[in-house]
Amino acid sequence: MTQSAIYLDHNATTQVRPEAVAAVSRALTEVGNPSSVHAAGRKARAVMEAAREAVAALVGGPASTVVFTSGGAEANALALESAVATGSRRLIVSAIEHATILETAKVSGAAVEVLPVDADGVADLAWLAERLGRWDAADGRPFVALMLANNETGVIQPVAAASEIVRAAEGWLHVDAIQAVGKIAVDSRALGADTLTFSGHKLGAPQGIGGLTFGPRATLVRRQHGGGHERGRRAGTENGPGIAGLGAAAIAARAYLETAAAQAAWRDAAAERVKAGGARVVGEGAARLPNTLCLAREGFDSDLQVMTLDLAGVMVSAGSACSSGKVKASHVLTAMGLGDLAATSLRVSGGWNTTEADWERFAEAWLEASHRLAGRRKELA
Repeated sequence: MTQSAIYLDHNATTQVRPEAVAAVSRALTEVGNPSSVHAAGRKARAVMEAAREAVAALVGGPASTVVFTSGGAEANALALESAVATGSRRLIVSAIEHATILETAKVSGAAVEVLPVDADGVADLAWLAERLGRWDAADGRPFVALMLANNETGVIQPVAAASEIVRAAEGWLHVDAIQAVGKIAVDSRALGADTLTFSGHKLGAPQGIGGLTFGPRATLVRRQHGGGHERGRRAGTENGPGIAGLGAAAIAARAYLETAAAQAAWRDAAAERVKAGGARVVGEGAARLPNTLCLAREGFDSDLQVMTLDLAGVMVSAGSACSSGKVKASHVLTAMGLGDLAATSLRVSGGWNTTEADWERFAEAWLEASHRLAGRRKELA
């Protein structure tokens, strides 16, 4: 009997939750622009504001500080570009940031420095403290971008400790929490984040909706002009159905957090099996998201692993899905000092509907592929 395919690429995008599907469906049957003052408009506004409250409860902070955007990329850009627009002329971004931060920083017009990480992918806070300790006032307010959890390795960063260092330098700390929200408890205020971003399709909402929350030390500057939407911070009629789905997903994600933590045991059991087959678990010495396993196997290129597993009915990815189609070493693993192993990385990520059996099947399929590779090498030797 042929087994059905399993999906273990939830860090790329996760299945829309039933609660979100229902919320989107309801919103699509209604008419009304949230900016209109008539009954239909007020109803649409009420749905949007209820969603804002639900998102605020998930990420921390008052609902009034939640700004909806088209997704995580726009939210990251809004935070970084706002910092530059308000005087930051030199940016510090960690070596493991998502491309939406790294690339936006490059084209921002500001100077860019890279915050290094150790072999487990954890930011070097001693470097950060030393660098901010000799900050040149001519460079304006320091801006530091440090993600909460890496999308490739799952490694969780010491954001709260970094915040103390940044605040002592009167800087702006931006936290990309896109992979963390919905998988671990996130409180932007407890973390000390001045801006913190999230994305709906990572936690069970539709694609095309996300946003950020900001603290009192951050000044957002509108980058899209033409209207007073989102309290004047982002012009453009809001994505009502997407926002409704995000609100429903946020409520479901809060209830799911305890179950999400339990998935670490399934991940770790699979990790032990692949390690016995010659794999190296990346970031194993650091705290990680419970759903994420990053491995590397000498001589087993990332793209070959992905294709082999796909043929076996197991869908995973090599690094960030945002770089799909590009056969090159992961910049995250390169920053961690993995050298040639960086081109052999594989990311396996579970989600809200992943089972223990899914992790077991992945391990079996990967071991079978690894053994076949070893066998072919012996034949050629």
